[in-house]
Amino acid sequence: MNGAAHLCDIPYSENIHQFNEDYLRLTRQVRDTNEDHLLGDEYMAVDTSTLVECEIDGVASVYSELFTNPFLAWGKYRRGLFKTTLPISFQFHHTQMDGFEAARFLNGLQETINGLKI
Repeated sequence: MNGAAHLCDIPYSENIHQFNEDYLRLTRQVRDTNEDHLLGDEYMAVDTSTLVECEIDGVASVYSELFTNPFLAWGKYRRGLFKTTLPISFQFHHTQMDGFEAARFLNGLQETINGLKI
């Protein structure tokens, strides 16, 4: 990687395992080629950022003309004595959803994570 930030759109899948396969394949492709992978304007995106080398607690004010979709970011996971945690940051604009919908999304994300068998 040349140190630049790259975009990598991952297609939505109801199947978390399929999504994971697509995620790993496409992010590896972007890393290896240093070229963005974009699905196109006909797709709705939830922007994400993986900052695995950083211990973040949140990302704020990432909206611009380019990034107007909801934005989800996560950093390095933290191992504790009794549990491992992954801090995430979720930002959205109230013209896209309200707090109830955002909370429902985050609760669904937590339920999916809780259901993973690794």
